[in-house]
This record gives sequence, C-alpha cells and structure tokens, in this order.
Amino acid sequence: MERQLLNYANHNLENADIDTLYNAVLKVTQDKIADMKHVTGERKVYYMSAEFLIGKLLSNNMMNLGIYDEVKDILAKYGHDIKDIEDYDPEPSLGNGGLGRLAACFLDSIATLGINGEGLGLNYHYGLFKQVFINHLQNEVKDTWLDRPSWLRKTDVTYDINIGDQNLTSRMYELDVVGYNQEKTTLRLFDLESLDDSVIQEGITFDQTAIDKNLTLFLYPDDSTEEGLRLRFAQQYFMVVSGVSYIVQNHEDVLDELDKHVVIQINDTHPAMAILVLLKVMKQKGIAFDRAVEIVSNVFAYTNHTILAEALEKWPIHYFESVDKEMLDILYRLNDIVKSRSNDASVQLIDEHNRVHMASLSIHFSFSVNGVAALHTEILVKSELKGYADLYPNKFNNKTNGITFRRWLEFSNPELTQFIESKIGSEFKHEATKLKDLEAFVDDNSVLESILNIKHNQKVRLQKYIQEIEDHTINVDSIFDIQIKRLHEYKRQQLNMLYIIHMMQEIRGGYRPKRPITFFFGSKAAPAYTIAKDIIHALLTLSTIINEDAVLSQYLDIVFVENYNVSKAEYLIPACDVSEQISLASKEASGTGNMKLMLNGALTLGTMDGANVEIGDHVGEDNIYIFGKHSDEIIKLYETGGYVSKDYYENNADIKRAVDYLISDEMIDEGSREHLERLHREFIVKDWFMTLIDFDDYVKVKNQMFEDYEDRMTWAKKSLINIANAGFFSSDRTIADYNRDIWKVK
Repeated sequence: MERQLLNYANHNLENADIDTLYNAVLKVTQDKIADMKHVTGERKVYYMSAEFLIGKLLSNNMMNLGIYDEVKDILAKYGHDIKDIEDYDPEPSLGNGGLGRLAACFLDSIATLGINGEGLGLNYHYGLFKQVFINHLQNEVKDTWLDRPSWLRKTDVTYDINIGDQNLTSRMYELDVVGYNQEKTTLRLFDLESLDDSVIQEGITFDQTAIDKNLTLFLYPDDSTEEGLRLRFAQQYFMVVSGVSYIVQNHEDVLDELDKHVVIQINDTHPAMAILVLLKVMKQKGIAFDRAVEIVSNVFAYTNHTILAEALEKWPIHYFESVDKEMLDILYRLNDIVKSRSNDASVQLIDEHNRVHMASLSIHFSFSVNGVAALHTEILVKSELKGYADLYPNKFNNKTNGITFRRWLEFSNPELTQFIESKIGSEFKHEATKLKDLEAFVDDNSVLESILNIKHNQKVRLQKYIQEIEDHTINVDSIFDIQIKRLHEYKRQQLNMLYIIHMMQEIRGGYRPKRPITFFFGSKAAPAYTIAKDIIHALLTLSTIINEDAVLSQYLDIVFVENYNVSKAEYLIPACDVSEQISLASKEASGTGNMKLMLNGALTLGTMDGANVEIGDHVGEDNIYIFGKHSDEIIKLYETGGYVSKDYYENNADIKRAVDYLISDEMIDEGSREHLERLHREFIVKDWFMTLIDFDDYVKVKNQMFEDYEDRMTWAKKSLINIANAGFFSSDRTIADYNRDIWKVK
C-alpha cells in the first residue's frame, strides 16, 4: 500500500500538495475497487431514482474495503492528516433529501447483501443548489462538484433521444458503490452530451427553454413557471428513456419475457414514465400490446414516498404529446384499460382536467406498491390510496425504511463504534440487530458514563467544526436540540421556531432554564417555496437577536448550518441530544434522520408519525417523547375543515404572544418586514399543516424532556436503549425485505 501511494505521488509523499495526495489515495482506492467482484444473479433489479444523495465517497469506500486505518497511518508517517484528504474529496450533488439518501443507502445494502442490482439516475452538474445566507435570507448559487477528479467514470455508452423536435444525446457515466462484504455494484448516471452551463445567469437562474443545453444542470428545476414545469417533465423523460435504453440493451434477447429476468423499482413517481417508454419499445419490437402490458406490469414495482396530495405528480396530457407523440397513443390505450377495471373517479389515469396521474400509472401497471413505514402504508391503504387498495388488495405492502448504519455509526462516530465493539464484539457491523446485546449493560454505570462521555466528545468535535465553518462559538455543555431535514411546512420547523420565541419571552419574564439550549437547524427550502424561505429568514433573524442579547444568549442559541449536506450531517448527528421529528401526524411518510439520530444515542421528540411509531414500538414509551394529535384526528380535521388556526391564535395567549413577536419592532428592525408579515399572516389565516394545534403539548413535552436531561444517568440509560434498538432500522434489513417479498433476485 505504501509503495502504491508513493508511486502515485511521484515518490514524494512528504512534500506532496493536497491535490497530489488526494489523487494518490483516490487511485489506490480505485485500484482496490477494480479488483472487487461485481454483484451477479439470475434476475436483476434496476433501482431507478431521480436522486442519489451518496455523500463523500473516499473514506466510506476505504472503510468498506478495510484499508482506512492503513492509509491513515501511512499518511501520518509522512506528516499528513487524513482529515485534510477527506475534506478535499468532493461531495456529489446528486440529491437533496431523504428520498436521495435512502436510494444511496439502498445501493450500499444491495452491494453488501450481494443482490444483483444497479442504480439508474441522472448526473446533475450543480445539484439542487448551494445555499448561501445573505441578510438573513436564503440565496441559491451553483453547487459545483465536478471541478476536480472524482469517482465518476465516463463510458462509451450513448443513446440518441428525441424530445419533441430536438435530437439529443445521452451519455452514461458510472460510479462504483462498494459494499461491506467485498462486493460492489454500480450507479449509472446519464448526462446530456450537449450540456452548456453558459446558459446559467445570476445564481441558479438560467434559460429554462434551452433543453438541449440545460437538461442535467440542476436537480428539480424550479417548477413555479410553465417553462420550469416543462423542463422538469423533459428531464424526467430524458432520465427514463436513458435508463430504459440501457435495460433493453442488456436484455434485448429476452424482451418477450422480460419479467422473468428484470425488476425495475421506481423510487416515487419521478421515473414513472419508464412504464410508457418500455411499452413503446416493446411495441416497436413487435410484441402485441396486451402482452406488452402484461410483461411491463410484472416488471415494475413502485415505492410511494408521500402522503401529500400536492406531491403526487400530475402532468397535463399535452406535455406527453409535446415530447413523444407515441406516448400519447399508449396513454389513451392504458386509460381504456383502467376504465375497464374501475369506474371509480379516484383511480383514473387521466382526470377530467386532462391531467395524467403518475401515481395512478405506477399503481395500475406494476406488480407491487409499497409504503415506507407501517403508519404510512396504513394511511395509503385506508385513506389516500384506498380506491387502488380495494382494487388491488394484494399489491400493497410495507417496507419500513432503513439506513446504512455503517456510515452513520462506524464512519460518523468511530468513538462510539469502538466502545460498542469493546462490549459486544464486531458482529453488529454485519448484522445490525446484534446491537440489541447492548441492553445487557443498561444498569452498568460505567457503561452509562462512557455513553455520556462519548456524547460530550462528539459535541466538542461539532463545536470545532461549527467554529471553523460558521465562525460561531457554541456551548458544549448546553443541550443540543437538532432539526435537520428539508424545509417544508409539514415538517414544522416553524413549530420549533415558535417554541424558541416562547422561551425568549419566558426568559425575559424572569424564567431561567436549568441548562442552556442550542437549537441546530439544517435544511434547504425549494427556490420557489416562499413560506419555507420566510421560516428560514425568521430563524436567522432570531439567531442574531438572541446572540446580541446579554441575557438571552446565556441560555439560548440558534445555529442554522448553511448548505446542509451529508458531510455536515456526519458532524451533527453524533452530537445530538434531542432529535426533532415533529411533522404533523399523518404527513411524514417515514423519515430516516430519526433512525440515524437514535443510532447515535439521541432521544426522539416527535409526533406519532412516519417511522416514529415504529421507533416507539422498539424502544418503549419511556425512551421516546411523544406529543401532539393522533393521525386519525388530523385526517378527520382535514376531511371536515375542522381546524381554524385563528381560533387558536385568538384564544391562547402564549400562541398569540409568540406569533405576534414575528412582527414586533425588534424582529422587523433586524429582519425584513415583507417576509415576517407574510409568515405572521400565514399562521393566522391558513396554517395548513396545523402548527398551532400541537403548540401547547409540544411546549409541555419538550420542557419535560429538558428537565429529564438533568438526570444524567437515567438519560444515558434511555440513550443506550435507543442505540441498542436501532438495528431494526438498518437498510440491510429493508433491502432483504424488498428482495424476499418483491424482487426475488437470487
């Protein structure tokens, strides 16, 4: 290994600059990966997703290869810190939130379990965007990651794709995904050959009509305009035609019985057009339409990730005609099939407004439909997708999400990993449920003390990191309360914000918390999501006000981490005390941040929503803090229009005081009147995700949690129980379930 590194560093490791060092370590690691066995099998699963939030790969790959410590020691011998190499490694901008991180975890587990599967997606040059805070406002700029050597390999595979009257070329790139058991798989990413980033103007603004130059510039182009909607549609079409072309190329000789050889798992509805594209290919190959529909329906499996009606994609039918007239004919024929199966308006493929429902396409013409948490699947079957579930009772199943626990424990928190290993051995790295053996130490004070000491050390590590990237000093003896997830009203960062305002006002009234609290946020708001950006503005404004107040700053602190990504999560998650999982009950499909945080010993403060329900089942009610209305109550309130936010505002003095503070002179002097008044009005007039309905209970349970934190040994016991029961939420278990029940890949 040392000889190889020296060779790639021109035999001068000691004086090598960071670029030379990085390239040497990259090449040595790639050489090792090249020698690995690629997963194989009789059937093959293609995991098609718009996002793959894979994070930095160098250290993760070295760890999975078992060479991390050796490389670290060699670099140290020549006077270099491996952390500098890790920081230099670019983070691929291929995803945004939980959907993309889940896809990345799944590929890791597919490789680890030796399942014959690959990922298919797009090669975004600038990701969603890089978040920059200016004057307490989110600004969006390009998130550049392809400006230095990376893991991406250019291939000779290209496909000609016609979008309307434009002839485009798709080129395939490859990215290795290294499993933990010495096998690898491949993420195949398609890119527009004629891409031209000169169309980008200020920030991330660009000519949305020039699809021959912009298709793979950004993830999820702004869809607040007609041009943006059409671009997003064209981008999805480009993705699925590229992916289907690759699949057909691999299996052309068995196309008339493709369902015996291939499963295509579509991750939400972004790739749903693949159903139409594959039918078109089969038609061109001379396969009878009815037979093609039968084959395709046995090839596709659909994962639903949302309960939110607005997130279920619906496209005007003329969009299909504008990119591919043959798809329009196929759609009408499929629509006739759906009508022959049911006259229920809720399950139709094309609605009265001539919009195509992509979830409907995905459900009717697939053989499996799964939710991603027990409660989520129950709501789909009993409420949101009930018409489909009644029609296809055997299609629906649950596959509770999971995480790559090796990355979120062994890589992100090596100190905790080593301690666990010293107590129960290393088998948990292969079989996560072995973490359960930790419960034998639940009354061992020395173990509990170690849990507390490790958490403190991770706080110190985060403190140094925040000082470095944010130039902000945080108190490591404070409670670290962390909410890190996409900024969306249903996830209710605004509820956390109202609690902070409430605490500010209580402190100004004479109350003194027993211990300071540091509130961490990390999230991006979609560029056109006005209220989400207003929430960010309010939190950043509050942060400055607190920081400049001599009394408040002794007890409260807000750290909004700019441009939150996987790398920053790897610092935040091990240091967390309180895991904020406070979505409105019935609105979060699953969540995976909740799993990563519990794995690292954080205690969950949450509603009975998504996977919080199953976390509670595993750790027991004494080791999770639940508040808020039940999902059944919330669903009924939506059905009856029974929630009126103004009633809560006018009849609850604490709520009114907190909400009105948003438009106080102090806030407006520091922030923007326009943003703050709009957010204030939103709470009173709309509050679609019922922030105010849970306010009192949230304050009560959160305050109790902070009180309980002072009993350090009891807190450590709860923390240990959370770690010990996190094994169920391994993506290895999730993928084994997918394979057993859906894919059946040997």
